[in-house]
Amino acid sequence: MTSPTEFAPGLTVQGVQTPLNLRDFKLIAFDMDSTLINIECVDEIADAAGRKAEVAAITEAAMRGEITDYKESLRQRVALLKGVTEEHLAHVYRSRLRLNPGAAELVLACKAAGLKVLLVSGGFTYFAERLRDRLALDFARSNQLEIVDGQLTGRLLDQSWGDICDGAMKRETLLRTCSLIGCSPSQAIAMGDGANDLEMMGVAGLSVAYRAKPKVRAQAKVAIDMGGLDRLLELFQP
Repeated sequence: MTSPTEFAPGLTVQGVQTPLNLRDFKLIAFDMDSTLINIECVDEIADAAGRKAEVAAITEAAMRGEITDYKESLRQRVALLKGVTEEHLAHVYRSRLRLNPGAAELVLACKAAGLKVLLVSGGFTYFAERLRDRLALDFARSNQLEIVDGQLTGRLLDQSWGDICDGAMKRETLLRTCSLIGCSPSQAIAMGDGANDLEMMGVAGLSVAYRAKPKVRAQAKVAIDMGGLDRLLELFQP
């Protein structure tokens, strides 16, 4: 890959010929936590259990790529959430979760250009499905927390596609979605910030790192280090 070039302050490209044409793409896939939204949901849920520091440390190590088994790291974190109430999940969604700057604008611009929008997350369906409905996204895949009598059990539920949406499942989901809508992976854009996004970013035609961990930033074709998600649009012709 060619060395990175600063396209504009806080916006870096490598191996990309600009301007691009948005209509050349058919799919955009977003990671959720710290990409589409401003928080790591698992860390904020852990706050209710008095275990935020413990859980956040595991999250940070996983996102930096220092924990190779993402599934095990997620199971460890979810186990620490046992006993947290569904009311607290609602509180996190209402009071702490915010769309990152430019998220809604980028989604609207992509939909207007005919792209399908996929949200694929190592986070949780409780949040991903609400965001899917709020932003009218086409597809969403994430992990399902087990809730019994209004409380988290500390376990995840298996779903029809498998057990945990990790990096490999994100890649498979992007490829399957391309197949479903009849496009090549080269016509997909993948945006993420953590190590578990690298596999899907690696198969997409355009990989975008948003305020990302160094390992992710180094491998992405586009890095947004300042401003909102919609800065990606600066690379496309009007």
